[in-house]
Parts: sequence; C-alpha cells; structure tokens
Amino acid sequence: MSQLPERYRAAIAPLIDKARELLEQGEELAPMAFVGNFTTGATIPTALVMRSPADKDAAARTVKMLAEQLDADFVFVLMEAYSLRADKVARYEEILDEYGSLADCPASWRIDVVSLSLETRHGVWVAQVPVKPKGISKKKRTIGVPEFRHYTEVEGRFTDLLPVKDAEGGAGGTLH
Repeated sequence: MSQLPERYRAAIAPLIDKARELLEQGEELAPMAFVGNFTTGATIPTALVMRSPADKDAAARTVKMLAEQLDADFVFVLMEAYSLRADKVARYEEILDEYGSLADCPASWRIDVVSLSLETRHGVWVAQVPVKPKGISKKKRTIGVPEFRHYTEVEGRFTDLLPVKDAEGGAGGTLH
C-alpha cells in the first residue's frame, strides 16, 4: 500500500478537519468535491447534489468541467455515506439485489461513515471513517483519522475527473 504523498495530505488535511468540526457541532455533511491546482494554490469547493442517478451524473460532469477549467492536480470528494458492518460485507451484492441500496437495508446492518476519495495523477486514495457519537450528545458526532488506501485502477462516475496534462498519457503515473 502506497502512502499518500505529503503534498496531497497537506492540501486535504484542513478539509478533513473542517468536516470533523462540522460533525462535532451537530451538523450534517453536505456532499462536496474540492478541486485543486498546486501551481495556483487554488482549491475550489463545489456542492454535489446526489438525490438520483441523474443528479449524480450531472454532479460528476460539473466536477470534471471545473477540474478542466482549473487545470486541476487533484479532486477530493467528501460525503457522509453508509457502509456495511464487517460481518455483512460478504453479502454486499445480495443485499443490493434485495434492498436496492444500503440506505434501504436494515439499519442494524450498516454503519455511518465519512467517505473520502482523492483522485490524483498517480491513482486514487480512498478512506472510509466510521462516524461515532461525540460524548453523550445525540446530535454531535465525530470521526477519527482517515487511513487512506491507494488504488491504481478504479471505476465509477466520480473517477477520471482530472484533465489530461500535455506531457501525460492519462492518470496512473508513478510517484517520484
């Protein structure tokens, strides 16, 4: 497993800290994408509407266009999501077939997580951090420190969002 390069870690750490702060204040996390360019130092946030597959497709197109306009070096997507408990993961496909989504499966089978995805020119780093109650509050929640895993081959509507730079043949280059 490859370590998340420090340059990217430094760029996204304040965004993760802000997400944690919002949860600890009792807020919900709106699905967000942050599109960044290291040369200009710009990181542009954009809210993601995720109500339907068509909304998700439109959101992905919007992020891709923004990444192109910004000549982006990374896209960081952050949102609350559901994940399956460890003892139910092997039944993932069966659960989706039966219930259609994790949101519709029995609540005792799933856990709340913050899903983090960082697309770079060197692959994608992904983390899911369980959301835990903060103290005795029923509204305030928190997350621990994300442990990112590196993937060189991923698929989905929120991948391949970065523009191809002149000297590149596409995403998935080496880290040097």
